This record gives sequence, C-alpha cells and structure tokens, in this order.
Amino acid sequence: MADIAEVDAVGMACPRPVIELANAIAELQVGDRVRLRADDVAAKVDVPVWCRMKRHRLESSVEKDGVWTFVVRKAAR
Repeated sequence: MADIAEVDAVGMACPRPVIELANAIAELQVGDRVRLRADDVAAKVDVPVWCRMKRHRLESSVEKDGVWTFVVRKAAR
C-alpha cells in the first residue's frame, strides 16, 4: 500500500472526521501515514486526543483557511 493515504472529511461534522481517520488507519500497515483534511472545529481537539488514545503518532496539524490538515503515522499495536 502507498506510504500515505488521503482522507477528505471536509464538510463532515463531529464525530465523522475521526471515524474516517480510524477507518483509513485500519487499512494501513504499521509505519504508513494518513493525511486527513477536516473543517469541523472539533477536529482540532478530537484528532490529537484520538491519536494519543490509540497510540498513533500525530506528525503534523496545520490550519489554513478554516481547514485542518493532519498527518498521522500508524503505530504498532
């Protein structure tokens, strides 16, 4: 599988961006990454918290024009 998967959750309300992220991560190999785009205001808190809870690595979170872009690396379980 590709090193980075793309998930576009723009326009989706909480908790959908995190659900989409979880679904994408489940399909990846350990060490692969997913890039999530979301404009739901809760995502800026929910995604980092979810990563800590699931022990995945949040590599970056950047906001531009109301859209957050998160890069998450799948960790070993």
